[in-house]
Amino acid sequence: MDTIKIGKNIKKARKERKLTQAEVAQKSGIHPNYYSRIERGELQPALDTLEKIFKVLRVKSSEILPF
Repeated sequence: MDTIKIGKNIKKARKERKLTQAEVAQKSGIHPNYYSRIERGELQPALDTLEKIFKVLRVKSSEILPF
């Protein structure tokens, strides 16, 4: 997976919904620093973590994951 593209897509979706990183992290049950690293493309999160983020952002995986 292209972690940088995923992070950019997640960031874009978050900003479109006018949410902060802290809000998404809290609602997803993810540590804010971990969430920040996902958006920066520094790590590849587990699938269950991505699913939590997608649920909070109300997006489909096809909107975020670069296939």
